[in-house]
Amino acid sequence: MEYFSQAFGEAVRLLLSMDPELYSIIGLSLGVTFSALILAAVAGIPLGVFIALRRFPAKSVVVNIINTLMSIPPVVVGLIVYILLSNQTGLVGERRLLFTPFAMVLAQFMLAVPLMAGLTYNALKNVDPLIAKSARSLGAKPSQVAAAMVKEARFSIYTSFIVVFGRLIAEVGAVMMVGGNIRYNTRVMTTAIAMNKGMGEFQLALALGVILLMISFLINGIIEIIRNYGRV
Repeated sequence: MEYFSQAFGEAVRLLLSMDPELYSIIGLSLGVTFSALILAAVAGIPLGVFIALRRFPAKSVVVNIINTLMSIPPVVVGLIVYILLSNQTGLVGERRLLFTPFAMVLAQFMLAVPLMAGLTYNALKNVDPLIAKSARSLGAKPSQVAAAMVKEARFSIYTSFIVVFGRLIAEVGAVMMVGGNIRYNTRVMTTAIAMNKGMGEFQLALALGVILLMISFLINGIIEIIRNYGRV
């Protein structure tokens, strides 16, 4: 227990030291995560709405694919992005996008889209179908029906942001593979923790883990406040 209390004290000391490297790591972690989260929301929420509210051939197959991709291992996504951006095998290798923040955002985006789409789909499936029927009986257009359903499921969709954020901020396999953990360039909290653990700096690694938990607690608290504000 004393070891963990020391790690907490070290985490506080690091935060108060205003170390530029630490804050660059924190800033990049949040920048990559929020960029991927916002892009995934823009792509995933409409996809989930479309799948939930439209009838089309092989719908069950599409749902099964989405559910499968929701649990895809991050290292597999990292490998796919690595191949796409590699100088030897990639389609855009000449642009030298590998081992850059862009590659990390792309990997996290690919992880997050199925999650956001699947959670949105499940949220809408739990909405009372009478809402859609009532809207249609009143002459609502398909877009208006979709808007009514999304409004009804908005609190569950807010929760999906918390789930996806938690998945992305804690991800290490894909960002390590496509980012390379380069100091002052692609090093984020999780890769810094893994690096220090590998070097035997367990207390520092644990302190960084405590900082990561503090950040996650703060961000999740802000999202929860926004969610509760919407209930008023």
